[in-house]
Amino acid sequence: MATNPLPLFESHDRFLELNHNNLSCEQPVVVSFLKSFPAELEAIDGYKAVRAFLRSYEGNTATFNSYRTHVERLLLWSLIVCKKPLLEMTRQDGERFMEFCIKPAPEWIGPVVKARFQRIGGRKAKETDTFAMNEAWRPFFYTTPKRTIKIAKEENREVEATPYKMAQDTIGQVFAVCGSFFQFATDEGLTNQANPIRAIKQKSKYKQRSTSHVKAKSLTPLQWSFVLDTAKIMADEDPDNHERTLFIVATIFSMYLRVSDLVGRDNWEPMMRDFQKDSNGNWWFYVIGKGNKAAKISVKDEYMKIWMTRYRRFLGMTSAPSPDDQAPLVASLRGRPGLSEGHIRSLVQEVFDKAFQRMRDDGRTEEEVDSLRSASLHWLRHTSATFDAKVREHKDLQADLRHESLATTTDTYYNSLDEERHRSNKNLSIEDR
Repeated sequence: MATNPLPLFESHDRFLELNHNNLSCEQPVVVSFLKSFPAELEAIDGYKAVRAFLRSYEGNTATFNSYRTHVERLLLWSLIVCKKPLLEMTRQDGERFMEFCIKPAPEWIGPVVKARFQRIGGRKAKETDTFAMNEAWRPFFYTTPKRTIKIAKEENREVEATPYKMAQDTIGQVFAVCGSFFQFATDEGLTNQANPIRAIKQKSKYKQRSTSHVKAKSLTPLQWSFVLDTAKIMADEDPDNHERTLFIVATIFSMYLRVSDLVGRDNWEPMMRDFQKDSNGNWWFYVIGKGNKAAKISVKDEYMKIWMTRYRRFLGMTSAPSPDDQAPLVASLRGRPGLSEGHIRSLVQEVFDKAFQRMRDDGRTEEEVDSLRSASLHWLRHTSATFDAKVREHKDLQADLRHESLATTTDTYYNSLDEERHRSNKNLSIEDR
Protein backbone atom coordinates (compact mmCIF):
# COMPACT_ATOMS: atom_id res chain seq x y z
CA MET A 1 0.00 0.00 0.00
CA ALA A 2 1.29 3.46 -0.92
CA THR A 3 2.22 5.73 1.97
CA ASN A 4 3.38 8.83 0.08
CA PRO A 5 0.97 11.07 -1.84
CA LEU A 6 1.35 11.11 -5.61
CA PRO A 7 -0.53 13.05 -8.32
CA LEU A 8 -3.65 11.43 -9.70
CA PHE A 9 -4.94 13.88 -12.32
CA GLU A 10 -3.02 15.44 -15.16
CA SER A 11 -3.38 18.73 -16.97
CA HIS A 12 -6.75 19.99 -18.14
CA ASP A 13 -5.93 19.13 -21.76
CA ARG A 14 -5.03 15.55 -20.86
CA PHE A 15 -8.11 15.23 -18.68
CA LEU A 16 -10.29 16.00 -21.69
CA GLU A 17 -8.73 13.01 -23.50
CA LEU A 18 -9.69 10.46 -20.83
CA ASN A 19 -12.25 7.73 -21.46
CA HIS A 20 -14.78 8.37 -18.73
CA ASN A 21 -16.40 4.96 -19.17
CA ASN A 22 -13.32 3.11 -17.91
CA LEU A 23 -9.64 3.54 -17.01
CA SER A 24 -8.22 2.72 -20.42
CA CYS A 25 -6.71 6.19 -20.99
CA GLU A 26 -5.32 6.81 -17.52
CA GLN A 27 -1.59 6.79 -17.01
CA PRO A 28 -0.60 3.23 -16.00
CA VAL A 29 1.28 4.64 -13.00
CA VAL A 30 -1.98 6.15 -11.71
CA VAL A 31 -3.89 2.89 -12.04
CA SER A 32 -1.03 0.99 -10.40
CA PHE A 33 -0.97 3.48 -7.52
CA LEU A 34 -4.71 3.10 -6.92
CA LYS A 35 -4.55 -0.69 -7.07
CA SER A 36 -1.80 -0.69 -4.43
CA PHE A 37 -4.38 0.10 -1.75
CA PRO A 38 -6.37 -2.65 0.01
CA ALA A 39 -9.63 -3.53 -1.74
CA GLU A 40 -11.71 -2.39 1.24
CA LEU A 41 -10.56 1.21 0.69
CA GLU A 42 -12.30 1.21 -2.74
CA ALA A 43 -9.60 3.48 -4.15
CA ILE A 44 -10.67 3.14 -7.78
CA ASP A 45 -14.33 3.85 -6.93
CA GLY A 46 -13.26 6.98 -5.08
CA TYR A 47 -11.07 8.02 -8.01
CA LYS A 48 -13.92 7.55 -10.49
CA ALA A 49 -16.24 9.61 -8.31
CA VAL A 50 -13.73 12.47 -8.17
CA ARG A 51 -13.09 12.18 -11.90
CA ALA A 52 -16.82 12.41 -12.62
CA PHE A 53 -17.09 15.47 -10.37
CA LEU A 54 -14.20 17.19 -12.15
CA ARG A 55 -15.76 16.41 -15.49
CA SER A 56 -18.64 18.70 -14.50
CA TYR A 57 -16.16 21.59 -14.50
CA GLU A 58 -14.03 20.66 -17.50
CA GLY A 59 -15.38 23.59 -19.51
CA ASN A 60 -13.20 26.10 -17.68
CA THR A 61 -9.48 25.47 -17.21
CA ALA A 62 -9.03 27.72 -14.17
CA THR A 63 -12.03 26.25 -12.36
CA PHE A 64 -10.91 22.71 -13.19
CA ASN A 65 -7.41 23.34 -11.84
CA SER A 66 -8.71 24.86 -8.62
CA TYR A 67 -11.24 22.10 -7.98
CA ARG A 68 -8.71 19.41 -8.89
CA THR A 69 -6.34 20.68 -6.20
CA HIS A 70 -8.87 20.34 -3.39
CA VAL A 71 -10.61 17.08 -4.28
CA GLU A 72 -7.35 15.36 -5.17
CA ARG A 73 -6.06 16.20 -1.69
CA LEU A 74 -9.31 14.87 -0.26
CA LEU A 75 -9.01 11.53 -2.05
CA LEU A 76 -5.34 11.09 -1.19
CA TRP A 77 -6.01 11.92 2.46
CA SER A 78 -8.88 9.42 2.69
CA LEU A 79 -6.67 6.64 1.33
CA ILE A 80 -3.35 7.37 3.02
CA VAL A 81 -4.23 9.08 6.31
CA CYS A 82 -7.85 8.24 7.10
CA LYS A 83 -7.62 4.75 5.56
CA LYS A 84 -11.29 4.77 4.74
CA PRO A 85 -13.26 4.76 1.46
CA LEU A 86 -13.76 8.34 0.30
CA LEU A 87 -17.53 7.99 0.01
CA GLU A 88 -17.84 6.66 3.55
CA MET A 89 -16.34 9.69 5.29
CA THR A 90 -18.23 11.02 8.33
CA ARG A 91 -18.47 14.47 9.89
CA GLN A 92 -15.64 13.57 12.24
CA ASP A 93 -13.53 12.58 9.23
CA GLY A 94 -14.39 15.89 7.60
CA GLU A 95 -13.18 17.76 10.66
CA ARG A 96 -9.95 15.77 10.66
CA PHE A 97 -9.45 16.55 6.98
CA MET A 98 -9.89 20.29 7.61
CA GLU A 99 -7.37 20.13 10.45
CA PHE A 100 -4.96 18.34 8.13
CA CYS A 101 -5.40 20.96 5.39
CA ILE A 102 -4.57 23.74 7.84
CA LYS A 103 -1.53 21.88 9.16
CA PRO A 104 -0.43 19.21 6.63
CA ALA A 105 2.22 16.62 7.42
CA PRO A 106 5.68 17.91 6.36
CA GLU A 107 6.07 15.17 3.73
CA TRP A 108 2.90 16.47 2.02
CA ILE A 109 4.39 19.95 1.51
CA GLY A 110 6.88 21.11 -1.10
CA PRO A 111 7.76 23.99 -3.41
CA VAL A 112 5.60 24.73 -6.42
CA VAL A 113 6.10 22.09 -9.12
CA LYS A 114 4.35 22.55 -12.45
CA ALA A 115 4.91 19.10 -13.96
CA ARG A 116 2.85 16.40 -12.29
CA PHE A 117 4.18 13.70 -14.61
CA GLN A 118 7.52 13.34 -16.37
CA ARG A 119 7.88 11.76 -19.78
CA ILE A 120 10.32 8.90 -20.09
CA GLY A 121 11.82 8.87 -23.56
CA GLY A 122 13.82 10.93 -26.03
CA ARG A 123 13.63 14.68 -26.54
CA LYS A 124 10.80 14.30 -29.04
CA ALA A 125 7.47 13.03 -27.74
CA LYS A 126 6.20 9.75 -29.16
CA GLU A 127 2.92 7.93 -28.69
CA THR A 128 4.83 5.02 -27.21
CA ASP A 129 6.50 7.14 -24.52
CA THR A 130 5.68 6.29 -20.94
CA PHE A 131 5.30 8.61 -17.98
CA ALA A 132 6.32 8.55 -14.35
CA MET A 133 4.91 10.59 -11.49
CA ASN A 134 7.05 13.58 -10.61
CA GLU A 135 8.51 12.66 -7.24
CA ALA A 136 9.05 16.34 -6.42
CA TRP A 137 5.29 16.97 -6.58
CA ARG A 138 3.38 17.46 -3.32
CA PRO A 139 -0.36 18.02 -2.66
CA PHE A 140 0.39 21.17 -0.65
CA PHE A 141 2.96 23.74 -1.69
CA TYR A 142 4.46 26.86 -0.25
CA THR A 143 5.30 29.95 -2.24
CA THR A 144 8.13 32.27 -1.33
CA PRO A 145 7.03 35.93 -1.40
CA LYS A 146 8.55 37.91 -4.24
CA ARG A 147 9.83 40.46 -1.73
CA THR A 148 11.75 37.76 0.15
CA ILE A 149 13.35 36.51 -3.08
CA LYS A 150 14.38 40.01 -4.16
CA ILE A 151 15.89 40.92 -0.80
CA ALA A 152 17.88 37.66 -0.76
CA LYS A 153 19.16 38.44 -4.25
CA GLU A 154 20.09 41.99 -3.26
CA GLU A 155 22.01 40.60 -0.27
CA ASN A 156 23.56 37.79 -2.35
CA ARG A 157 22.32 34.97 -0.13
CA GLU A 158 20.12 31.89 -0.39
CA VAL A 159 16.37 32.25 0.00
CA GLU A 160 15.14 30.89 3.33
CA ALA A 161 12.40 28.26 3.27
CA THR A 162 8.92 29.64 3.83
CA PRO A 163 6.64 27.83 6.32
CA TYR A 164 3.36 26.58 4.88
CA LYS A 165 0.27 28.55 5.85
CA MET A 166 -3.13 28.12 4.24
CA ALA A 167 -4.77 31.42 3.37
CA GLN A 168 -8.19 32.22 4.77
CA ASP A 169 -9.83 32.37 1.36
CA THR A 170 -8.31 28.97 0.52
CA ILE A 171 -9.89 27.46 3.64
CA GLY A 172 -13.21 28.74 2.37
CA GLN A 173 -12.53 27.12 -1.01
CA VAL A 174 -11.84 23.76 0.68
CA PHE A 175 -15.24 23.90 2.37
CA ALA A 176 -16.99 24.95 -0.83
CA VAL A 177 -15.32 22.55 -3.28
CA CYS A 178 -15.23 19.45 -1.08
CA GLY A 179 -18.76 20.13 0.11
CA SER A 180 -19.86 20.37 -3.52
CA PHE A 181 -18.14 17.07 -4.29
CA PHE A 182 -20.05 15.17 -1.62
CA GLN A 183 -23.31 16.82 -2.72
CA PHE A 184 -22.53 15.69 -6.28
CA ALA A 185 -21.89 12.14 -5.03
CA THR A 186 -25.24 12.13 -3.24
CA ASP A 187 -27.11 13.51 -6.25
CA GLU A 188 -25.51 10.87 -8.49
CA GLY A 189 -26.48 8.08 -6.10
CA LEU A 190 -22.87 7.23 -5.27
CA THR A 191 -23.37 7.47 -1.51
CA ASN A 192 -26.09 7.61 1.12
CA GLN A 193 -23.82 9.19 3.72
CA ALA A 194 -24.54 12.68 5.05
CA ASN A 195 -22.28 15.32 3.52
CA PRO A 196 -19.27 15.18 5.90
CA ILE A 197 -18.07 18.68 5.03
CA ARG A 198 -21.37 20.51 5.23
CA ALA A 199 -22.17 18.63 8.43
CA ILE A 200 -19.32 20.42 10.21
CA LYS A 201 -21.07 22.75 12.65
CA GLN A 202 -18.34 25.15 13.74
CA LYS A 203 -16.74 26.15 10.46
CA SER A 204 -15.63 29.41 12.04
CA LYS A 205 -13.00 27.66 14.14
CA TYR A 206 -11.16 26.85 10.91
CA LYS A 207 -11.85 30.07 9.03
CA GLN A 208 -11.02 32.59 11.74
CA ARG A 209 -7.67 31.34 12.94
CA SER A 210 -5.78 34.18 11.32
CA THR A 211 -6.51 37.72 12.43
CA SER A 212 -3.39 39.35 11.01
CA HIS A 213 -3.80 42.42 8.84
CA VAL A 214 -3.45 41.76 5.13
CA LYS A 215 -1.80 44.68 3.42
CA ALA A 216 -3.56 45.97 0.32
CA LYS A 217 -1.76 44.92 -2.83
CA SER A 218 -1.50 48.30 -4.46
CA LEU A 219 1.18 50.84 -5.26
CA THR A 220 1.49 54.21 -3.59
CA PRO A 221 0.98 57.30 -5.79
CA LEU A 222 4.75 57.85 -5.70
CA GLN A 223 5.49 54.28 -6.78
CA TRP A 224 2.91 54.45 -9.57
CA SER A 225 4.41 57.68 -10.90
CA PHE A 226 7.81 55.98 -11.08
CA VAL A 227 6.31 52.91 -12.77
CA LEU A 228 4.54 54.93 -15.46
CA ASP A 229 7.54 57.20 -16.00
CA THR A 230 9.78 54.15 -16.30
CA ALA A 231 7.51 52.57 -18.91
CA LYS A 232 7.55 55.84 -20.89
CA ILE A 233 11.35 56.08 -20.70
CA MET A 234 11.68 52.48 -21.91
CA ALA A 235 9.31 53.19 -24.81
CA ASP A 236 11.10 56.43 -25.76
CA GLU A 237 14.54 54.80 -25.68
CA ASP A 238 13.58 51.53 -27.40
CA PRO A 239 10.17 51.86 -29.06
CA ASP A 240 10.47 48.67 -31.11
CA ASN A 241 10.62 46.62 -27.93
CA HIS A 242 8.78 48.74 -25.39
CA GLU A 243 5.99 50.82 -26.97
CA ARG A 244 3.92 47.67 -26.57
CA THR A 245 4.98 47.40 -22.92
CA LEU A 246 3.87 50.98 -22.21
CA PHE A 247 0.55 50.27 -23.93
CA ILE A 248 0.00 47.13 -21.81
CA VAL A 249 0.72 48.96 -18.55
CA ALA A 250 -1.55 51.88 -19.50
CA THR A 251 -4.32 49.56 -20.69
CA ILE A 252 -4.40 47.40 -17.56
CA PHE A 253 -4.26 50.41 -15.28
CA SER A 254 -6.84 52.50 -17.14
CA MET A 255 -9.56 49.83 -17.13
CA TYR A 256 -8.72 47.68 -14.07
CA LEU A 257 -8.04 44.71 -16.33
CA ARG A 258 -6.97 41.20 -15.39
CA VAL A 259 -4.19 39.58 -17.38
CA SER A 260 -6.76 37.24 -18.96
CA ASP A 261 -8.47 40.27 -20.49
CA LEU A 262 -5.35 40.81 -22.62
CA VAL A 263 -4.60 37.13 -23.24
CA GLY A 264 -8.14 36.14 -24.18
CA ARG A 265 -10.04 32.89 -23.77
CA ASP A 266 -10.90 29.82 -25.81
CA ASN A 267 -13.93 31.58 -27.31
CA TRP A 268 -12.56 35.13 -27.49
CA GLU A 269 -9.41 36.97 -28.49
CA PRO A 270 -9.10 40.67 -27.63
CA MET A 271 -9.09 42.79 -30.77
CA MET A 272 -8.86 46.49 -31.48
CA ARG A 273 -12.48 46.38 -32.68
CA ASP A 274 -13.53 45.49 -29.13
CA PHE A 275 -13.21 49.21 -28.43
CA GLN A 276 -16.47 50.76 -29.59
CA LYS A 277 -17.92 54.27 -29.38
CA ASP A 278 -21.59 54.81 -28.58
CA SER A 279 -23.94 57.48 -29.94
CA ASN A 280 -22.90 59.88 -27.18
CA GLY A 281 -19.25 59.65 -28.12
CA ASN A 282 -18.30 57.47 -25.15
CA TRP A 283 -15.83 54.63 -25.62
CA TRP A 284 -16.39 51.13 -24.22
CA PHE A 285 -14.19 48.05 -24.14
CA TYR A 286 -16.14 44.81 -24.67
CA VAL A 287 -14.64 41.73 -23.02
CA ILE A 288 -15.36 38.11 -22.18
CA GLY A 289 -14.32 37.89 -18.54
CA LYS A 290 -14.15 35.33 -15.75
CA GLY A 291 -16.70 32.57 -16.10
CA ASN A 292 -17.03 33.46 -19.82
CA LYS A 293 -19.25 36.41 -18.91
CA ALA A 294 -19.59 39.18 -21.48
CA ALA A 295 -19.17 42.70 -20.16
CA LYS A 296 -18.31 46.21 -21.22
CA ILE A 297 -15.93 48.56 -19.43
CA SER A 298 -16.10 52.34 -19.63
CA VAL A 299 -12.94 53.82 -21.13
CA LYS A 300 -11.31 57.04 -19.91
CA ASP A 301 -11.03 59.84 -22.49
CA GLU A 302 -7.33 60.24 -21.63
CA TYR A 303 -6.68 56.61 -22.47
CA MET A 304 -8.11 56.94 -25.98
CA LYS A 305 -6.55 60.34 -26.68
CA ILE A 306 -3.06 59.59 -25.37
CA TRP A 307 -2.22 55.92 -24.82
CA MET A 308 -4.33 54.27 -27.50
CA THR A 309 -3.43 56.97 -30.01
CA ARG A 310 0.27 56.76 -29.22
CA TYR A 311 0.40 52.98 -29.65
CA ARG A 312 -1.68 52.84 -32.82
CA ARG A 313 0.36 55.57 -34.50
CA PHE A 314 3.52 53.64 -33.61
CA LEU A 315 1.96 50.68 -35.41
CA GLY A 316 1.11 52.87 -38.42
CA MET A 317 -2.64 52.82 -37.76
CA THR A 318 -5.28 55.49 -37.38
CA SER A 319 -5.54 57.09 -33.94
CA ALA A 320 -8.66 55.13 -32.95
CA PRO A 321 -9.99 51.69 -33.87
CA SER A 322 -13.02 51.21 -36.08
CA PRO A 323 -15.82 48.63 -35.64
CA ASP A 324 -14.29 46.42 -38.35
CA ASP A 325 -10.66 46.74 -37.16
CA GLN A 326 -9.09 43.29 -37.54
CA ALA A 327 -5.88 44.02 -35.63
CA PRO A 328 -5.22 42.10 -32.39
CA LEU A 329 -5.09 44.21 -29.25
CA VAL A 330 -1.53 43.02 -28.59
CA ALA A 331 0.80 40.91 -30.71
CA SER A 332 4.30 39.49 -30.70
CA LEU A 333 7.11 41.62 -32.08
CA ARG A 334 6.95 39.50 -35.23
CA GLY A 335 3.27 40.23 -35.65
CA ARG A 336 1.76 36.99 -34.32
CA PRO A 337 -1.63 37.82 -32.74
CA GLY A 338 -1.85 37.56 -28.97
CA LEU A 339 0.61 37.11 -26.12
CA SER A 340 0.78 34.45 -23.44
CA GLU A 341 0.04 35.25 -19.82
CA GLY A 342 3.65 34.56 -18.86
CA HIS A 343 4.96 36.91 -21.56
CA ILE A 344 2.70 39.76 -20.46
CA ARG A 345 3.65 39.27 -16.82
CA SER A 346 7.35 39.31 -17.67
CA LEU A 347 7.00 42.57 -19.61
CA VAL A 348 5.24 44.28 -16.70
CA GLN A 349 7.69 42.82 -14.20
CA GLU A 350 10.57 44.35 -16.13
CA VAL A 351 8.95 47.76 -15.66
CA PHE A 352 8.50 47.17 -11.92
CA ASP A 353 12.14 46.08 -11.54
CA LYS A 354 13.48 49.11 -13.38
CA ALA A 355 11.15 51.47 -11.50
CA PHE A 356 12.40 50.01 -8.23
CA GLN A 357 16.02 50.60 -9.24
CA ARG A 358 15.25 54.14 -10.38
CA MET A 359 13.66 54.90 -6.99
CA ARG A 360 16.74 53.62 -5.16
CA ASP A 361 19.05 55.56 -7.46
CA ASP A 362 16.92 58.64 -6.76
CA GLY A 363 17.66 58.27 -3.04
CA ARG A 364 14.18 57.21 -2.02
CA THR A 365 13.88 55.69 1.46
CA GLU A 366 13.54 51.98 2.09
CA GLU A 367 9.99 52.57 3.31
CA GLU A 368 9.09 54.31 0.05
CA VAL A 369 10.44 51.56 -2.21
CA ASP A 370 9.87 48.37 -0.20
CA SER A 371 6.41 47.28 -1.34
CA LEU A 372 7.46 47.67 -4.99
CA ARG A 373 9.55 44.53 -4.46
CA SER A 374 6.31 42.58 -4.06
CA ALA A 375 4.41 44.17 -6.94
CA SER A 376 2.86 42.02 -9.63
CA LEU A 377 0.74 42.73 -12.68
CA HIS A 378 -2.51 42.36 -10.71
CA TRP A 379 -1.41 45.24 -8.48
CA LEU A 380 -2.08 47.60 -11.40
CA ARG A 381 -5.78 46.69 -11.26
CA HIS A 382 -5.94 47.21 -7.49
CA THR A 383 -3.90 50.41 -7.60
CA SER A 384 -6.07 52.04 -10.23
CA ALA A 385 -9.30 51.04 -8.47
CA THR A 386 -7.96 52.33 -5.14
CA PHE A 387 -7.12 55.70 -6.70
CA ASP A 388 -10.43 55.97 -8.55
CA ALA A 389 -12.55 54.96 -5.54
CA LYS A 390 -11.97 58.46 -4.18
CA VAL A 391 -13.86 60.04 -7.08
CA ARG A 392 -16.18 57.37 -8.53
CA GLU A 393 -19.55 56.10 -7.36
CA HIS A 394 -19.59 52.65 -5.78
CA LYS A 395 -21.82 51.03 -8.40
CA ASP A 396 -19.93 52.53 -11.33
CA LEU A 397 -16.63 51.19 -10.06
CA GLN A 398 -18.23 47.82 -9.32
CA ALA A 399 -19.51 47.56 -12.90
CA ASP A 400 -16.11 48.30 -14.43
CA LEU A 401 -14.29 45.98 -12.01
CA ARG A 402 -16.91 43.34 -12.88
CA HIS A 403 -17.49 42.34 -9.28
CA GLU A 404 -20.66 40.29 -8.86
CA SER A 405 -21.25 41.80 -5.41
CA LEU A 406 -21.20 45.48 -4.56
CA ALA A 407 -19.94 44.45 -1.12
CA THR A 408 -16.71 43.18 -2.68
CA THR A 409 -16.05 46.61 -4.19
CA THR A 410 -16.97 48.61 -1.11
CA ASP A 411 -15.08 46.33 1.30
CA THR A 412 -11.96 46.43 -0.83
CA TYR A 413 -11.82 50.00 -2.07
CA TYR A 414 -14.13 52.14 0.07
CA ASN A 415 -14.15 50.81 3.60
CA SER A 416 -10.39 50.25 3.60
CA LEU A 417 -9.04 53.65 2.64
CA ASP A 418 -6.74 53.59 5.66
CA GLU A 419 -4.65 56.54 4.57
CA GLU A 420 -7.62 58.93 4.59
CA ARG A 421 -8.96 57.40 7.80
CA HIS A 422 -5.65 57.92 9.59
CA ARG A 423 -5.15 61.42 8.22
CA SER A 424 -8.45 62.53 9.74
CA ASN A 425 -7.23 61.46 13.17
CA LYS A 426 -3.47 62.01 12.96
CA ASN A 427 -3.18 65.60 14.22
CA LEU A 428 -6.02 65.67 16.71
CA SER A 429 -5.04 66.51 20.30
CA ILE A 430 -6.53 65.27 23.56
CA GLU A 431 -5.59 68.57 25.28
CA ASP A 432 -6.11 71.35 22.75
CA ARG A 433 -9.75 70.83 21.83
